[in-house]
Amino acid sequence: MRKVVACFLLSLILVIGSAHAQDSAIYSPKDIFHPVTSKNGMVSSQEHYATKAGLDVLKEGGNAVDAAVTVGFTLAVTLPEAGNLGGGGFMLMHLTKNHQTLAIDYREKAPKAATRDMFLNANGEADPNKSRYSYLAVGVPGTVAGLAMALEKYGTISLERALKPAIELAEKGFPVDEDLHTSLIAVQKQMQASPASMAIFYKPGGVPYQVGDILVQKDLAKSLRLIAKEGTKAFYQGAIAKSIVADMQANGGLITKEDLAAYQPVTRKPIRGTYRGYEIYSMPPPSSGGVHLVQILNLLEGFPIQELGHNTAQTIHLMAESMKLAYADRSKFLGDPDFVTVPVSGLTSKNYANELRRKINPNRATPSQQIAPGNPKQFSESNNTTHYSVIDKYGNIVSNTYTLNFPYGTSLTAAGTGILLNNEMDDFSAKPGVPNAFGLIGGELNAIEPEKRMLSSMTPTIVMKDSKPYLVTGSPGGSKIITTVLQVVLNVIDHKMNIAAATNAIRVHHQWLPDELQIEQGLNGDTVRLLTEKGHKISTTSAMGSTQSIMRVGSFLQGASDPRRSGALTLGY
Repeated sequence: MRKVVACFLLSLILVIGSAHAQDSAIYSPKDIFHPVTSKNGMVSSQEHYATKAGLDVLKEGGNAVDAAVTVGFTLAVTLPEAGNLGGGGFMLMHLTKNHQTLAIDYREKAPKAATRDMFLNANGEADPNKSRYSYLAVGVPGTVAGLAMALEKYGTISLERALKPAIELAEKGFPVDEDLHTSLIAVQKQMQASPASMAIFYKPGGVPYQVGDILVQKDLAKSLRLIAKEGTKAFYQGAIAKSIVADMQANGGLITKEDLAAYQPVTRKPIRGTYRGYEIYSMPPPSSGGVHLVQILNLLEGFPIQELGHNTAQTIHLMAESMKLAYADRSKFLGDPDFVTVPVSGLTSKNYANELRRKINPNRATPSQQIAPGNPKQFSESNNTTHYSVIDKYGNIVSNTYTLNFPYGTSLTAAGTGILLNNEMDDFSAKPGVPNAFGLIGGELNAIEPEKRMLSSMTPTIVMKDSKPYLVTGSPGGSKIITTVLQVVLNVIDHKMNIAAATNAIRVHHQWLPDELQIEQGLNGDTVRLLTEKGHKISTTSAMGSTQSIMRVGSFLQGASDPRRSGALTLGY
């Protein structure tokens, strides 16, 4: 009997091996980390209820946009620290029908009453409390308009269907997990400034919800039902708008009914670059993500990264020096393209990268104070955030990153709506030359102006191989988003990792200022010593980013959710 079973198993293995022969190996015995594999569609998000909601839509025959919008609304309920209705973001999509890749910018905007110096105190210094935790910190939200526009133009299901899982989870509640419990403890001090927030996320007496407790969000459910019934009008002109404006007026905020009624998302042309024969598509300004992802890849293309090896001292040194040059340029040249001229083609030019690369000493770290922004114009041609990725059976792809900025944004909830309000105004340069909450230096181009979109680092990205979709990825992480996405791309293209290994690998980060090379715990001690000898100032951190990625391997999909944030889940069918 054992021989029969053994022969059957051997035959089965041979059949599977033959069926997969034309594909790259789905699993290799050399791999430590293994991705989720499926044949048809896949959803990768930071929260398991949202992933399941999106996958249900794909199984029903919906496309990637349908699933992405469903995930976005569901995260507003189940991942309140980052998923949102009161924030904004960027959606990158590739549509197979006409082989079109496009970007939807639904970033928040400054209210019409915003002024350049609104966050300066009497001494002319930036007041971080005003720009981060007050009603002045709130930008005009774009999430509802952006998700609805994507669904209307490129989806197939109704807005009501897309909102169904979010409504059910808000009304019936869901068990609080360890991540949610811990995050609520961390922000309790800020939450106490908002009775509406305290009433939702804490028990009477200010006691945080414990793991396993059921979190019900009745006001948010009511708002979601209004949007399902009335569309975006409910949020931007109707009952929700009136509640937001009333809350603003009662607490010194700037957003008016005219601000909300005037908000419109914008369709933009994605940033396009190439790296070792692969096409890289990512988000254009007002996100700095795509520009500097391509810029850093252009710089690294001149070095034999694969031969130097993954996370060796020399590879990390070259990555860090390239990151410093790109972040220096970010401080001077990036802003809202509707208000300022951004030299995109120069910054993403390979000729500009060739010039910048000469500044990199292959053996020694250059102190940041010796690095100044370059001159890309001559090469021009005529914290808390969440990301999710979706691929459907038709080959359509969505890469979406959206945010409230800080965990829970301002921690303020618009009374009666259940909607947490962002603190995105802190992403402007409150005072050009002074770092924001993420340590990023902002320049004149990102100064506050009425109705202007603030600069972002969000980097939803799609990689093409032989003109066909190959990899979709993105991450939260504030200033570390760009470098997190960069390393997933390098791990896949240069180091030939499967997507699970590429996701799990130790990450590093340098953003020019402050002059420190941040590394995740676990990097080889000899590597750290060699980097220090090269002149790098090392600081260690526990985790960077949280990528949600899917890639196509032959006729199969492989996906991975980042283990750095528990609760994330990738599912396929």
